[in-house]
Amino acid sequence: MTAAPFSPTSTRRQVLLGLAAAPFLPRRARAGESGFDVVVVGAGVFGGWTAWHLVRRGLKVALVDAYGVANARASSGGESRVIRIAYGADAIYSRWARASLAEWKALSERVTLPIFHQTGVLWFARRRDAYIEASLATLEELDVPVTVYDRAGLAKRWPQIDFSDVAIGFLEHETGALLARRAVQAVVQEAVSGGATLLLDKAGPPTPAGDGVRIPLASGEAIDAGVAVYACGPWLPKVFPALLEGRIVPTRQDVFFFGPAAGDRRFAPGALPVWADFNDGDIFYGLPDLESRGFKIAHDAHGPVFDPDTGRRHPDRESYEQVRAYLARRFPALADAPLVGGRVCQYENTATGDFLIDRHPTIDGVWLVGGGSGHGFKHGPALGAHVADLVTGAATTIQPRFSLATKETHGRRAVH
Repeated sequence: MTAAPFSPTSTRRQVLLGLAAAPFLPRRARAGESGFDVVVVGAGVFGGWTAWHLVRRGLKVALVDAYGVANARASSGGESRVIRIAYGADAIYSRWARASLAEWKALSERVTLPIFHQTGVLWFARRRDAYIEASLATLEELDVPVTVYDRAGLAKRWPQIDFSDVAIGFLEHETGALLARRAVQAVVQEAVSGGATLLLDKAGPPTPAGDGVRIPLASGEAIDAGVAVYACGPWLPKVFPALLEGRIVPTRQDVFFFGPAAGDRRFAPGALPVWADFNDGDIFYGLPDLESRGFKIAHDAHGPVFDPDTGRRHPDRESYEQVRAYLARRFPALADAPLVGGRVCQYENTATGDFLIDRHPTIDGVWLVGGGSGHGFKHGPALGAHVADLVTGAATTIQPRFSLATKETHGRRAVH
């Protein structure tokens, strides 16, 4: 299955003709647009999978995005993401990751180009701490196949990595990497093929309208629906500033890609898994040279506050030097590898790192879904199913950790 190209500058006639031949093309909202069961605001991984699940339950769904599916400003945009199951003692995320992995694999089988690369995920740490112990216990409970290594075993299996200060590592065999932009586009294409309407416009805050809600659009039009799901990532606190400002805080993280030497396959899939250096909670992580795009590496730390509309999307020199120093120490063969790419990734952080999935406190029929906090992408399929359950009444209980009431304006990240 291949997606028709996006054409946000098409005329209305071109868009409507394109929809007849290829329903994935987005269009502008029409005057008086109404009659939807659910409007999902945000065509990223959370919104895309929510729409995907809702249309499969027979609902009439509109999916609205200001800049387009998996666009360059979105947290769901970009090249790749990690999918792993280990989450320390946070078994709820491990269960969601395992359930999502099955959906990602199935999606990857349905499309022409791969979405999932089963490289495995290697965790390693300086000591066998509580996080490692809890991760291994949860993985065993969930029957996730892993191999545990001591320092000598790690060095023998992956000699291209310097494990001199590492005490333990474990490899998840069935996980790996997702191609982010490609994955979200495929999910949305399937949702549209299933009956969802994709609208290219900017949604504002909702208001009650009869038995449902009205969503105003930047074009001056509005959409009426029974329910609205706002899953617009770093734009959530912009749409609901009085409610969410300080509770969800977008920050920037710089990501870099380095080029291995010609013919050097030690850093390619098959020779190197996705990896994460826990480093007592100060995590560096990376992905092998997927599809010849370069060896990806990043520091998993919250950066400065970032505006998704206007923020400067050039990696900082300080971040580059920090990653370069780490690269030289941990992957000495890449010490002088050329930089072949870099981009700004963004997290929309809650105080603890837990997601937000809850009803709006004062507007009936409105759901708030976000707070991916840098680790949310992998959970898209399971999260979308959960939101669809809540919207349709198949589930009635809000997970306490995901509730609005737990979203403080300060705190310490607790989910890794």
